[in-house]
Amino acid sequence: MSQLLIVDDDPNTLASLARAFRLAGHEATVCDSVVRAVELIGTRRFDMILSDVVMPGRDGLSLLEELKALGISVPVVMISGQANIEMAVRATRLGAVDFLEKPLSTEKLLLTVGNVLKLARLEGENQQLRERVGKHEIVWASEAMRRVMAQVERVAESESRVCILGETGTGKELIARTVHERSARRGGPFVTLNCAAVPAELIESELFGHEKGSFTGAAARHLGKFEQAHRGTLLLDEIGDMPPVMQAKLLRVLEEKEIERVGGGRPIAVDVRVLVATHRDLPDLVKQGQFREDLFHRVYVFPLALPPLRERPEDIPVLAAHFSRRVAEQNHWKPKVFTDDAVAALAKYSWPGNVRELRNVVERLLLLCDTQVDRDAVESTLPRLPRAAARVQGSLAERVEAFERETLLAALESHNFHMTETAKALGLERSHLYKKCQQLGIDLQSARKGG
Repeated sequence: MSQLLIVDDDPNTLASLARAFRLAGHEATVCDSVVRAVELIGTRRFDMILSDVVMPGRDGLSLLEELKALGISVPVVMISGQANIEMAVRATRLGAVDFLEKPLSTEKLLLTVGNVLKLARLEGENQQLRERVGKHEIVWASEAMRRVMAQVERVAESESRVCILGETGTGKELIARTVHERSARRGGPFVTLNCAAVPAELIESELFGHEKGSFTGAAARHLGKFEQAHRGTLLLDEIGDMPPVMQAKLLRVLEEKEIERVGGGRPIAVDVRVLVATHRDLPDLVKQGQFREDLFHRVYVFPLALPPLRERPEDIPVLAAHFSRRVAEQNHWKPKVFTDDAVAALAKYSWPGNVRELRNVVERLLLLCDTQVDRDAVESTLPRLPRAAARVQGSLAERVEAFERETLLAALESHNFHMTETAKALGLERSHLYKKCQQLGIDLQSARKGG
């Protein structure tokens, strides 16, 4: 049901128009002045405004000026019994989509309103589509990513289960979405669940749904991710962190293609292509007994490994340019140029947070720089990493662990040990940052004190 606002100082016109719109299935709100209209627009959302031009006090053209000044984009149709070409031209220049003369023909008015609403809806859908395409665009220039995309093309059209492997921030969800959009299921939903972000006691409800009253707080029936993804694709992100009990239940669903809601008494058939992703070593988790071997063989059909950004420096210039353009568009900023020295400085950094960290750094640089991004700006923005890790002796694993530890400590120090800011800069979930610090033996309390 469309929400319409009618502005006119004549009570009879307001009553007749409101009645006609309501009979046509629209919800009509009426007011008799521009001042009141502005108040209503500030507190409610309208799909369209129909306004008289000549009214006591402020006229309808001033309403158009007010909307333009406030940055409110809602279709406005002007009506007047004293119309002239000059008035119509001015209204059009101020943003009116149409201009109708009184007395109004109900049939013509409803046709006009229907066309305006339809056009606005189509423009909104096109904008969403453009944003979706830009947001989920994969950008690369390296041979490593060319091989990855060739694998994506090969597996997308099949129904095979794909296991996407890669460090945090490498773009695993983006690859999964690309697999979906290039598959026969592209017309269906694409649904994601981060297994590491959902508490163990709630993950079953999130996956399979629940019935009303099935547990404390279950005030209504809830459809789980499997039902939401019916005839589409479900990405189980960070599946390596799924609790063992849920691993057994997931295995049964993959085998039988049926789920049962929590508190439900009957199986529900689901048609879902399941993709999984993880930054962890699944074969190693199987050896340690932390991941079921039978489930591993179900989900590890087509492993697809994403290289970290430090192994594909050729992608850094094109990614930086892409993110710069996207961030500028989203914030209505003027585009800013990265100098060659700035790009070279970006390419020298190790990017522990991978592509996600690069995107965050680009946004920070656009905020800090006025006209162009130079080398000094890049070097002052990137974390200054100690060189202690380079002097560590021992195995590769020991050197990598030392490097990770120094990287985290440097990032924490540069953000004054603010965990949320540090996690964002490194492209990590906040919970993952805490886990990583624990794994690497970083005592946050001592580190804050300089110990």
